[in-house]
Amino acid sequence: MFSRMDRRTALAGSLATLAAGAAFPRTASAAAPTDLPKGSVILFQGDSITDAGRARDRGGANDPRGLGNGYPFLIGAGLLRDHAGANLQVLNRGISGHKVPDLRARWQADCIDLQPTMLSVLIGVNDIWHKLGGRYDGSVTDYEEGLAALLQETRAALPETRIVLCEPFVLRCGAVDARWFPEFDRRREAAARVAKTMTLDWVPFQTMFDQAVERAEPQVWAADGVHPTLAGHALMAKTWREVVGV
Repeated sequence: MFSRMDRRTALAGSLATLAAGAAFPRTASAAAPTDLPKGSVILFQGDSITDAGRARDRGGANDPRGLGNGYPFLIGAGLLRDHAGANLQVLNRGISGHKVPDLRARWQADCIDLQPTMLSVLIGVNDIWHKLGGRYDGSVTDYEEGLAALLQETRAALPETRIVLCEPFVLRCGAVDARWFPEFDRRREAAARVAKTMTLDWVPFQTMFDQAVERAEPQVWAADGVHPTLAGHALMAKTWREVVGV
C-alpha cells in the first residue's frame, strides 16, 4: 500500500516532517492513486467534527443533508464528481460527543452492517475533553487499546475494507488551553501507533493544521480550537483526498 512514491507521497512527507516526535508514522503515507471500484461504499465515522450537523433522519447514501456540512460532505461531493460513473455510496455516521467506547457500542449497526469498501475514522478529542470536564475517566492506554481493538475487530469482520485512520487534532485557541497538554499529544501518539502497527492509511490532520497556522491564526481554521471552520473543513478534505489518493 505504501511502496509507490508519487506527488501524494511528497505531500505526506512534507507534513510528516512537522510531526512532534518519532512516534508518529512517517508514512503519513499517501497511497498510490486509486480507481474506486464501482459501487464502493465510503463510510465516515467519528464525533462532532465528522457529524458536522448532519440530519440523523437522512441516513441514505449521497444525501447532502445526511452528510452534514463538514469534511465528509466536501470529500463526498468531490468523489461523486470525479468518479461520476462509479455509483459510489458515501455515508456519514459521525455522532457529536462520541468517544471510542461510544463507537464500539454502535459499531455493528453503524459500520459492520454497512459493509464499507473504505472506512475513515476520526476519534479522540472527546476522550480527553470529556475527561477534562469530569464526565469521563478514560486514560491514554484506554484510548489506545480501545481504538486498536475496535479496528482489529473491524479488519477481522471486513478483511477487504480499506481503513483510513485520521490524526486527532486541536488548535491552541478557544476551549483548548494548557490543561490539554501534554496528554493530548500522547493520545495522538497512541493513534499513530495503532495506524503504524496495523499498517493503516494515516491522515496527519494535526500536522496539517500546525502548518496552516503559519499562514493564518488558529481561529481561521477552528474558532473554538476543536471544531473546524469552513476553511478548516476544506483543508481537511483536500488533505484527506491527497493522502488517501482517491
